Amino acid sequence: MRRRHLSALPMLAGAVLAGAVAPPAARAQDAVTVFAAASLTDALRELGQQWASRGNPAPRFSFAASSALARQIEQGAPADLFMSADEAWANHLQQRNLLVNASRSSPLGNSLVLIAPADIARPIALARGTDLTALLGPRGRLATGDPAHVPVGRYAQGALTWMGVWDDLSPRLARTENVRAALLLVERGEAPLGIVYSTDAAASRGVRVIATFPAESHEPVTYPFAMTRRAEGNAQASALLAFLKGAEAAPTWQRFGFTLPR
Repeated sequence: MRRRHLSALPMLAGAVLAGAVAPPAARAQDAVTVFAAASLTDALRELGQQWASRGNPAPRFSFAASSALARQIEQGAPADLFMSADEAWANHLQQRNLLVNASRSSPLGNSLVLIAPADIARPIALARGTDLTALLGPRGRLATGDPAHVPVGRYAQGALTWMGVWDDLSPRLARTENVRAALLLVERGEAPLGIVYSTDAAASRGVRVIATFPAESHEPVTYPFAMTRRAEGNAQASALLAFLKGAEAAPTWQRFGFTLPR
């Protein structure tokens, strides 16, 4: 897969994506603001362009860790759609009556993988008791999202706990603010191993997947999508959400490596 730009920082795409045919006044009024997990970046940018090419106002995207985005919404940030990398942060907002309950569903899945720099990557098998400390070396750190806040880190903690190595590896985590930041550390060779989603690993030529964590080792990786209370009654937000969850968008999600419900 062609290499895409990887950002380690939250991004607010305040400038509307190219390709919209709506006039400037309509764009300003009708453009939908989407707060989305960093792991959705590449696929959503392409889907946003597809949406705009059909004559719709181009969406505005903000990509970051689901936790950071949820807290921004809680503090009044003007998001119309929320797309999380786990159910917990969608639950957080739903419990605070900040999401339209009927709009929520989880149309995507993903896999959790162990990665290494491409030039030194060697496949391994992951099972209970697999020793990862030897692969880290005496000073190496394991890059992943901060388990206290970032969904990929929470999945990683679950998987490492299942393996029985969490207590040993927890002090050696390089805890990042989102999954793309963890990917970047491994890509640059600043961490010998990382735990990310398979779709993020596929977006970089600088890393290789050396193992996939067994499905039973962690909670399923799912992506809940929902409309915020702010956007309730917003026809554009409702239409964009339907498009992103529908059959027209499915081939793009699959091409970027996401799984769809059976």
